[in-house]
Amino acid sequence: MDMYRTGVANLPLHGGKAPSWLTGRMRRMAKEIAGIIIEEQGTARFIERLSDPYWFQVFGCVLAYDWHSSGVTTVVTGILKGALTSEEHGVVVCGGKGKTSRKTPSDIAAAGEKFGFSEQAVKSFTYNSRMVAKVDNTAIQAGYQLYHHAFLVTRDEKWAVIQQGMSGEDRSARRYHWLSENVQSFVEEPHNAIACNVKRERALNMVARASEEARRTSVDLAKGPTKNSCV
Repeated sequence: MDMYRTGVANLPLHGGKAPSWLTGRMRRMAKEIAGIIIEEQGTARFIERLSDPYWFQVFGCVLAYDWHSSGVTTVVTGILKGALTSEEHGVVVCGGKGKTSRKTPSDIAAAGEKFGFSEQAVKSFTYNSRMVAKVDNTAIQAGYQLYHHAFLVTRDEKWAVIQQGMSGEDRSARRYHWLSENVQSFVEEPHNAIACNVKRERALNMVARASEEARRTSVDLAKGPTKNSCV
């Protein structure tokens, strides 16, 4: 079934928590929907769908979380973390919102044990997680500070990332989608999508293809000799 773009989803920052009666229902529904997609199309196709911002937003609405806010990102990925299991679905969600995002490396290590990954594979996933966060927090500077990082990994060693940054200036959020199959380089056009209804007049994007010369110059400057500026 084809999906058509019929509107715009705003991502204002909202406080509070989703009610427990709703999250319980969302978790049960997410488990069944994910199970059907994975059974029919596989885990790689499932995380590919999640890496599409339009599909992700619609998925949140289908789960009955039809807010137009930044909470869709944190709640839906949190629901998936509780609904998906390595045994039944072959997909694990690592990390999460706020302090939980700092547990991503340990979550990846735990997933590695469940899936029987090699030590090198676990190190590679941990590196990928950190690089993704570094790119969206530092290489792209548009006024958004990351506060949510969800790293999805499958038993077939595919991965996807859904993370979000906030702007305290205008109380808006920006969501970043990554998919391992489409990442040829972490420093040149690595994203599957970036979702935000706010467009900055001035922003630094060092991973844009047009920024190649700026990246090379930055590396050359970093490698160059330093001089003591003290008199």
